Amino acid sequence: MEKYLVGGAVRDQLLGYPVKERDWVVVGETPESMLKHGFRAVGKDFPVFLHPKTHEEYALARTERKTAPGYKGFVVHADIDVTLEQDLIRRDLTINAIAMMPDGKIIDPYGGQDDLDKRVFRHISPAFQEDPVRILRVARFAARYHHLGFKLAADTQAMMQAMVNAGEVDYLVPERVWAELSKALSEQSPAAFFYTLKDCGALAKIFPEIQALFGVPQPAKYHPEIDTGVHALMCLEQAALLTDKAEVRFAALVHDLGKALSPKDNLPHHYGHETKGLPVLESMCERLRIPNTFKALAMHVMQYHTHCHKVAELNPSTLVDLLNNLGVFRAHNQFSEFLLACEADARGRTGLENKPYPQAQYLLDAAKVATSVDTAAVLNDNLQGAAIGEAIRHLRIQALNNMKATEHQSLN
Repeated sequence: MEKYLVGGAVRDQLLGYPVKERDWVVVGETPESMLKHGFRAVGKDFPVFLHPKTHEEYALARTERKTAPGYKGFVVHADIDVTLEQDLIRRDLTINAIAMMPDGKIIDPYGGQDDLDKRVFRHISPAFQEDPVRILRVARFAARYHHLGFKLAADTQAMMQAMVNAGEVDYLVPERVWAELSKALSEQSPAAFFYTLKDCGALAKIFPEIQALFGVPQPAKYHPEIDTGVHALMCLEQAALLTDKAEVRFAALVHDLGKALSPKDNLPHHYGHETKGLPVLESMCERLRIPNTFKALAMHVMQYHTHCHKVAELNPSTLVDLLNNLGVFRAHNQFSEFLLACEADARGRTGLENKPYPQAQYLLDAAKVATSVDTAAVLNDNLQGAAIGEAIRHLRIQALNNMKATEHQSLN
């Protein structure tokens, strides 16, 4: 069997990057011969097979011809006459069109190794512009390799801009957008994903809620970076330093969407942005079909991040209600993730990237005190229904009152 390792496995091996999965191209075979070799067919749109032992993907060499707008408007041709070079040229970037023989010999007909050395993302052929998903893929590669110094070739960026202007990105479906976004959020430099989309004009089409933040000023006293869009991506960068949880990174990114709705007469102030943005976030999550774990955390961070920043100023009753709204008194919650996103917000400001965030520990201590109250007396009383919950709430308020009193004595 004439087979070649292709795509990301070759690219990452040459970069010295961890190889997560290996894909193969097979030349000179048919679906029937693959089945005779013991492979299992899994491809719906073109011939792809799983190896009987390794379960790695083996695809027959193929060509593609554009027949309609969008990423599904292709006719695929897989035949024993299709060459390796023909298969490789249909790919997006030169760095993804390098093949490797089983003995380790490299086959690089389109200069992929040179672009790896130069740290350049460059399209292989004009066919790049036929598939709008490639814009998202390039942005995701930017998020993955930004720390290595990769840049987008000028002619490739111009082509992406032309695709946006031609309306190709309008054909992207939510599932594909979320698939690339979720991967980008897990990369080392997720903010590079959004900057790449912004630079070619795609951000306004795909994520208009984030695009709307750019150019919106904030008070310089609290936000030396001024621009809300810049702040959002700085928060994302800080979240990436704090945790690898994509939910936290997403929540940090979108927590200030409401600032785009602030009346111009009030700028640079954003009164009530914490609640104004909730319908915007709700609509965004519905449009992109974002999973509930992402949405729930993002909603909490948006609504309560200011409470967290000013937690030491909250009275005990407000603090108990905050903890209750965050689900702290339930067995399963996203409290630790909430604190990380709020810390990312506090640090996502020019010059404040390394500032301590004691509010997180304060809220953790308050949660510990409030959850450890002895509720036996309440539960053994003759209270019913909502009265039980209110009585427990008062116990927690009293416990936090005692905590504040102890704290005040220690300071004096």
